[in-house]
Order: sequence, then C-alpha cells, then structure tokens
Amino acid sequence: MGIVVVGTVAFDTVETPFGRGENVLGGSATYFSTSASFFTDVSLVAVVGEDFPDEHVQFLKSRDINTDGLQRIQGKTFHWSGRYGYDLNEAQTLDTQLNVLTQFRPNLPESYRDADYLFLANIDPDLQMEVLSQVRRPKMVACDTMNFWISSKPEALRRVLQMVDIVVINEGEARQFTGESNLVKAARSIISLGCKRLVVKRGEYGVLMFTADSVFAAPAYPLEEVFDPTGAGDTFAGGFMGYLASTGNLADDGIRQAIIFGSVMASFNVEDFSLNRMKFLEYREIESRFRRFKALTHFQGLPESI
Repeated sequence: MGIVVVGTVAFDTVETPFGRGENVLGGSATYFSTSASFFTDVSLVAVVGEDFPDEHVQFLKSRDINTDGLQRIQGKTFHWSGRYGYDLNEAQTLDTQLNVLTQFRPNLPESYRDADYLFLANIDPDLQMEVLSQVRRPKMVACDTMNFWISSKPEALRRVLQMVDIVVINEGEARQFTGESNLVKAARSIISLGCKRLVVKRGEYGVLMFTADSVFAAPAYPLEEVFDPTGAGDTFAGGFMGYLASTGNLADDGIRQAIIFGSVMASFNVEDFSLNRMKFLEYREIESRFRRFKALTHFQGLPESI
C-alpha cells in the first residue's frame, strides 16, 4: 500500500495581513494527506471531536484518502489560532486548545500496518514511538516535530530520530534541538543520531537537504501573492513523500526530485487560506510548475579547459 500518516486534524483560526480564516479545516495530517493524495494512496490516522463536520470528512474521501483511522470521540476537535505579520515565515500563536488530542492513542487498523511509507507528523514523540511499534516493514519512515516537543520531551524525541530514515523540520527547530547556531553543524549533529537524511524547511528561503556527505539546496518558488502559509510545511512533506511513494525511487536523484515536488505543492498551498487552493488544484498545474521550477534553478556548467 501507499503512505500512512499519523498527525492532527484540526480547526484553525488564522489572521494574516491579507485576510482571516475562522474555524477553517487544518491540522498536520490534513495538509499532508491532501498533498500526498495527488501522487499516491494515503491512509490517515488522527482524532476529531463530535463537532467535526461530515463535510470535512467527505472532502478527505473525495481525495481518495482512507479515513478508516480517523477516530471520532466525545469532546471538541483540536483548535489552533494564530496570526502572521508581513514576515510570513513565523506565526504568533494566539490560542491552542488541545481538546480531544489529549486523549489520542493512535491505533492503526490492520490494513495500515503493512504500509510501505510512514510519516509521523507533528505529535507527541511518545505517540510517534507507539506508531512505530505497530508497523511491520516499511520501506521508509519520516517524521516531523516542533519546538514544544523539543523543549518538553527531548529524550523521547531523540529516540524517535534514531529510528527514522528522514527527519523533516524547520531551521529554528534544528538549531533548538542541537544547541548549534550554525545550521550545517546542527544538521551534522542530527544525522549522527542515525537518520539517513535531514530535510530543513526554510520558508520563503527554500529547503536544504543534508546527508552524511552531501548538501542539496532548493529555493522557494517565487510568488506574487502569498495569503496564508499555515500548513505549508506539512503540504511540502506530503508532496515530498507522495512523490517518493509513487516512484519508489529512493536513490539520491529521486529524493531530490521529490523535494522539488514538495516545494511545488507548498507553493500552491500558500496561495489561499486553509486548503482552498488545494481543492481546485489539477495535476497538470503541478507538472507545469515543476518544469518552471527546474528552469528557475538550471545553469550551465563551466566549459572544459582547452
């Protein structure tokens, strides 16, 4: 089967200089699975409350996302409120209501446990470990995290990072986790834990990928209008993992291509609030932007010396 993602499905209230979205669909697993669904089969594991409308579930199903792992329990759905200034790289959190997320215990349906690809989105690292114990022999496991878990559960997070193939985090989190101000040194420190690759999200400055002996850099796609960067990192991860799962090419060239596809998906996501842009996105647009991305970064090598 394709990808299993374990994360959050949520309501977001977001303010930017360009507008406001009130109680819109959000959550790490939502953005990831929607993005990945353009490339491969996706199965979602998350929890919502009694207040979660069926129309959102139907949207996920319309993208052929398997929702057998979406638990609905008594209580209210996780809700996050944030505000962005003109520097859209960082949100100011106004309110976080964990609600049913405090009761979340991921229990993978039997059909999920043979997944070839697993993405552990931003949840408690102890829960990430629970998920790892439920899958059998995935070809690739990747994970994300956030500053809250880095400060509150560093040892649990360290155990997770030792057991995954790829770590996907932003540059502030890389520096916070390692205590290194230099990003290259921070990357080396994380890779030394045992993961094969570190993918560092840098917002409008693009993406860096580190291995033990190489660095790959990709810029962000230049956009005239950016309305809402919420979920851009999870959308990137979904495009990245979705493309890898669709090709099965886990060599360096395939992973570099996947980073560009992830960047393409994130560039579409930020063009509107919530998942509004993704709802009307067509695959031909993705391919077209990928080609323009390639042209953006192409240059000729030096001529051979005579």
